[in-house]
Amino acid sequence: MEKKFSITEVTDRKSRKEFLMLPVRLYKNDPNWIRPLDRDIERLFDPRYNKFFHHGTCIRWIMKDEQGTTVGRVAAFIDRKQAFKYDQPTGGMGFFECIEDENAAVTLFNTCKKWLRENGMEAMDGPINFGERNQWWGLLVDGFTEPNYCTPYNFKYYQKFFEDYGFRVYFKQYTYHREVKGGLLKVVHKKAEKVLTNSDYAFRHIRKKDLEQYTEDFRTIYNKGWIKHTGVNEMSDLQAKIMMKKLRPMLDDRLVWFAYYKDEPVAFFIMLPEINQILKYVKGKMNLRGKIIYQYHKMKGTCHKALGILFGVVPEHQGKGVESALVIAFSKIAYSPGFPYTDLEMTWIGDFHPKMMHVAEQMGGSIYKTHITYRYLFNPEAEFKRAPVIE
Repeated sequence: MEKKFSITEVTDRKSRKEFLMLPVRLYKNDPNWIRPLDRDIERLFDPRYNKFFHHGTCIRWIMKDEQGTTVGRVAAFIDRKQAFKYDQPTGGMGFFECIEDENAAVTLFNTCKKWLRENGMEAMDGPINFGERNQWWGLLVDGFTEPNYCTPYNFKYYQKFFEDYGFRVYFKQYTYHREVKGGLLKVVHKKAEKVLTNSDYAFRHIRKKDLEQYTEDFRTIYNKGWIKHTGVNEMSDLQAKIMMKKLRPMLDDRLVWFAYYKDEPVAFFIMLPEINQILKYVKGKMNLRGKIIYQYHKMKGTCHKALGILFGVVPEHQGKGVESALVIAFSKIAYSPGFPYTDLEMTWIGDFHPKMMHVAEQMGGSIYKTHITYRYLFNPEAEFKRAPVIE
């Protein structure tokens, strides 16, 4: 006999708690899972914190079985700035969690599909975020190790749920890894040395006291280098300042590097301490107790991994070895005694960006984790297209 499931919209304190606690129960025996901070999840669904509500809308649900036990959850959303840029108006679904029951998964997918269709959409991407791509984006399909901060981690059986339902690969996302003290290929090193010996170039790490100037340098490089990416808009002065303000408490001056050509900013590499190595001890609550635990582990040096969250070179300086020169400049500090970070992971690079994949490989990285962003077309007769390649 087929199980029956009921869907309830998350609208009150009790249902919000169920939304947060379901994965805690599901992953209780998984040693790799790290509980996200409750506030990081909740703020995504709060118009006071999430700017995407200015041009979009979202909804979320929990799903219960016949005994009243929460066995699934999911969210659906529409970013009206992006939805109509595709052949089919496309919404999103994400924060999918489910017991190992195909009918339960189908119920959650159908709920998202129905709501999105009623709101004018003809396709849905998932699992994605009602926000920027650098958080909660994609389904983990390879590399089931401890997740990085605000990075999806899920059960292996989710992949079958998505693909059996009819989701197709829109793009793959690769997280690269290298040892901090690892070397570069000789040919790459030679190319980088040409840049390092060119007096027109300068490389330096930030000083927090000068963060305002570095914020503007970052914005300049970002807008020149990222504007061609699908789903990426130009960054305003205010957006850059807000982003840096959020990052400031986590910044380690030694991990954020800029390159300049004749005093003009041309490249950056922004790394952060991988705080999930600390947050796993906080268990989702950044209350007074959580803050004390966090500070204890920060002072203890629990974090030994750095996470490269943003890397960019303006188009006119790409392919000249600037990216490798940044790594070599950084290594002069990284190789010094007492440097606490031993491993580096680079935030995901889409398979639609082969140039950046090549750069990550030149920097000594190798693919460590793979996520997938899927797309599901409501009309099965419609032509499916993968994400366009960035040349």
